[in-house]
Amino acid sequence: MNGAESLLATLAANGVDVCFGNPGTSEMHFVAALDRVTGMRSVLALFEGVATGAADGYYRMARKPAATLLHLGPGLGNGTANLHNGKKARSGIVNIVGDHAVAHARFESPLSSDVEGIAAPVSHWFRTSRSSREVAGDGAEAIAATRDGALGCIATLILPADTAWGPGGPVATALPPATPKPPQPEAVREAARALASLGARAVLLLGADGVGERAREAASAIAHKTGCRLLAEFYNARMPGGRGRVRVDRLPYAVDAAVEKLAGAKCLLLAGAADPIAFFAYPGKPSELKPVGCRTLTLAHARDDVPAALEALRDELGAVATPMASAPRPPAVQALRPAGTLNADLIGDVLAAVLPENAIVVDEAVTTGRAFGPRFAAAAPHDWLAVMGGAIGFGLPAALGAAIGAPGRPVLALEGDGSAMYTLQALWSIARESLPVVAVIFANRAYRILQGELQGVGAQVGGPRAEAMLRLDRPALDWVALAHGHGVPAATVRTADELVREAQRGFASGGPYLIEVVL
Repeated sequence: MNGAESLLATLAANGVDVCFGNPGTSEMHFVAALDRVTGMRSVLALFEGVATGAADGYYRMARKPAATLLHLGPGLGNGTANLHNGKKARSGIVNIVGDHAVAHARFESPLSSDVEGIAAPVSHWFRTSRSSREVAGDGAEAIAATRDGALGCIATLILPADTAWGPGGPVATALPPATPKPPQPEAVREAARALASLGARAVLLLGADGVGERAREAASAIAHKTGCRLLAEFYNARMPGGRGRVRVDRLPYAVDAAVEKLAGAKCLLLAGAADPIAFFAYPGKPSELKPVGCRTLTLAHARDDVPAALEALRDELGAVATPMASAPRPPAVQALRPAGTLNADLIGDVLAAVLPENAIVVDEAVTTGRAFGPRFAAAAPHDWLAVMGGAIGFGLPAALGAAIGAPGRPVLALEGDGSAMYTLQALWSIARESLPVVAVIFANRAYRILQGELQGVGAQVGGPRAEAMLRLDRPALDWVALAHGHGVPAATVRTADELVREAQRGFASGGPYLIEVVL
């Protein structure tokens, strides 16, 4: 085996069996090895940001890392936005980044770059292989580095071309990850005392694995026993939802609404969550969302066994599970059809009504979808994946990765038109892999989020040049044509009746479909 073959065999032997790639010259030996080493599914992406975003979505559903294959420093640079999102989502990813052969790297060639410098901000671990015989061992260490207790981490292995074509070493075995830290008795007792004494003046804030089904059932029992308020962070990597599941409201995105939601709290108990901070700074508004003087306690960090910590707290309090109130079903499709012109509330009603059982919802709807949460609580059981780092261009790539990470499950991708343009190449990969992804593009012909942020930061648009920077018209994007150009069937809708018809058609197809919702 050469170095590339030994690395590929090591990845596959350790359970890393999907690679999202956009290779170049330096990665050709890795590409060639795909036909000589079994066990790796390779998915071609037409842009590196699609590959990295897909790896994020894959991990969230499969709960194991995928690999990406990227070309030198510029290729890694093109993928950094979605690596930023993946890092914030605590997703495990193994990046394989080709580089110039060691003897060639000393020359100032056009593609020479500081690959490690580019990797550092978006990687928890990175290394440049120095010998083809060490590549397999380096790969095993990279795989081991993708776990930190309950957390997924990003590992980047830089592979000079000669370490790929030179003689490889034996296939290596990655060390098993350390188990998540169990509940800490004193933290459990302190949390129990605080919640029991403060009741509704305490807030239990869930994040990371604290929003999973097992953890939420324990948290619901705790809230019922103590009267504390129960909330989840606004952004969560994977949050179960729908009928038959404990509903937990999310802390609002908007600063004023979040501050109001936390008003009166004397204690904030964190279970896998971080201290809530505003997404941006706004003139005259706080960065810290909790009330002044509110005490913060940590029951469990995100890397810990958060579900076990919540169950320990439940038991310490003597709380028991309570019957869930039956969630109302969404309005009947027949009632929605004649509802007429679409708005955000009506769109949420329609999509909740037609969502299939066990679907995955990937959310980068930004402004249009911000209020969908309460409506989807009445939908069929599903998993909700949100963009965690705020870097635009997450939705379509994550839908690609999620569909591969959870084979057979239907995927609904909610996308703003501006956001979707960052990584629309993902549509081609979705079509090529024949994945059951229905993408709904909210075509408001503007960067609507920025139009709203103008008021938040106290800026004013007083003329046509500034206004033009926030609009997506002249010409308007033609999403049906864009979808067809990438091999995806598509339709445009303007009414509830049309949205019902096309959403049902898309899910029934069992393959890719795009719906442009004109607002």
